[in-house]
Amino acid sequence: MAWNPDLYERYRALRERPGRDLLSALPDIMPGIITDLGCGTGYLTRQLAERFQAATVTGLDSDAAMLAKAAGAASRVFWRQGDIGEWQPDTAPDLIFSNAALHWLPDHAGLFARLAGFLAPGGVLAVQMPDNFAAPSHRLLADLAAREPWRDALSGALDHGTVLRPDEYWRILRPHCRSIDIWHSDYLQVLEGDDPVLEWVSATALLPVTSRLPPDQAASFRAAYGAALRDAYPVEADGSTLFPFRRIFILARI
Repeated sequence: MAWNPDLYERYRALRERPGRDLLSALPDIMPGIITDLGCGTGYLTRQLAERFQAATVTGLDSDAAMLAKAAGAASRVFWRQGDIGEWQPDTAPDLIFSNAALHWLPDHAGLFARLAGFLAPGGVLAVQMPDNFAAPSHRLLADLAAREPWRDALSGALDHGTVLRPDEYWRILRPHCRSIDIWHSDYLQVLEGDDPVLEWVSATALLPVTSRLPPDQAASFRAAYGAALRDAYPVEADGSTLFPFRRIFILARI
């Protein structure tokens, strides 16, 4: 998938808020080595570097365009291109931080156990992921992807079952961690502009679709999806659109 940094950051304040909430929830630690997995354009990675001045901070992302955007702002962060699923640290980190990235990866049972195993003694795993896959935005997306003429091309493109229940993450992490805190937060996002929900998902959830379809089919899919989203998320009297969004937070310490 080809990410668009400018489109992704169009709603930066709303996208950044859950990450800032995760930052605020970190325990009182003094990490020496920090890795931000799926750092994107790096705005939270830079905040980690500012908060933990003595730490060596690395931002890892698979997308070159996102990393180029991240590197365009001055910081002391080390930016590295790589696949989270294949990542192995050279030295055990004291903090593994990941905001809105791990839901793209499969096999969370294996993934979370592996990440916890990478941590140094006393280390922290801090994760935030979308958990709104039962929302109209994602149900409509999956429904359209199963229809003609898009069905064959989009077979297997969407995996909305990756994110597990809180109790499942607890059971995965319990053998590795001495403390685990898991919670949900529901954000009532107020979006402005024309087709704002479509614009929001175009930077994220819609990417697996548009990356597989030829331009004409991608355009027809986008038009059908946009119409469905307008019905599901009607414009309010003041012109804004309400887009509720649930996220899961996981904070575990070795």
